[in-house]
Amino acid sequence: MPVASWLEPTSLDQACDLLADDEFESTALAGGTAVSLMLKMGFLDPERLVSLARLPGLDQIDVGDDHVDIGAAVSLSQVAQHATLRACLPSLATACASVGNVRVRNIATLGGNLAEADYASDPPAVLVSLGAVCVIRGPSGERRAGVEDVVVGHYTTSLEPGELITSVRIPTPPGRSATYLKYLTRSSEDRPCIGVAARVDRAEARPDASVTGLDVVVGAVAGTPQRVAEATEAEVGRPLDRAAADRLATAYAEAIDPIDDARGSSWYRTQMIEVFVRRAVIELSDGPGRGGTA
Repeated sequence: MPVASWLEPTSLDQACDLLADDEFESTALAGGTAVSLMLKMGFLDPERLVSLARLPGLDQIDVGDDHVDIGAAVSLSQVAQHATLRACLPSLATACASVGNVRVRNIATLGGNLAEADYASDPPAVLVSLGAVCVIRGPSGERRAGVEDVVVGHYTTSLEPGELITSVRIPTPPGRSATYLKYLTRSSEDRPCIGVAARVDRAEARPDASVTGLDVVVGAVAGTPQRVAEATEAEVGRPLDRAAADRLATAYAEAIDPIDDARGSSWYRTQMIEVFVRRAVIELSDGPGRGGTA
């Protein structure tokens, strides 16, 4: 197998032009944790590897009054350990802290994680639940798209040739609580059997305040993060209590048709969806959530 050419562009425009050049088959390389495995297994055989390591401005975390911008080259460890993100985006920090092991998290990037579109990775479901938006740069300029519109299938995104995710913008409105629960069936470093990301927006930052927005997203059970919008919308304006948790758990277990893989059968995943959706909603009903691994 011939060795791919290694290219290190120093500007976003240059990187996009290289990746859009249809004369060569090119693959972008950020942290490289996923690409290196795909190369070894023969799933990728590009003529050129386009390293993003020298592109300026992609490794910043900017905290605004009502949002956070996380550069695509920020590592998962940086997200997990960032004090402000742990406070204002606890579910995302928890999800990033649970990916693989510390060696993977120190290298893997948030943008690369989304661009890989691994159905069994932790951050995408959380980002969907939080209403995160990807800032995307390509040969035609810049555009924005919700994470749910970028991750569209098993290892498949809506990114066009030459397009790169440059940052992720996440809203942080007052009165928001969020959690992420990951269920493992094998080792502590494994990908999830299921992951449940939930968030609630309240009129005030009190557990008994009225619910103005609610979302529950289940990851690792299908090609894309799954939500049952009609079920969550029905709970807006109602108390977020144990009865609501039961209703949502039942609705999600009935609506989602999970896959079978090495981490669990479809039947087993359905049972765990009901259990962990209920747990996530109960956690939010009791106050600000954070998340964990089971």
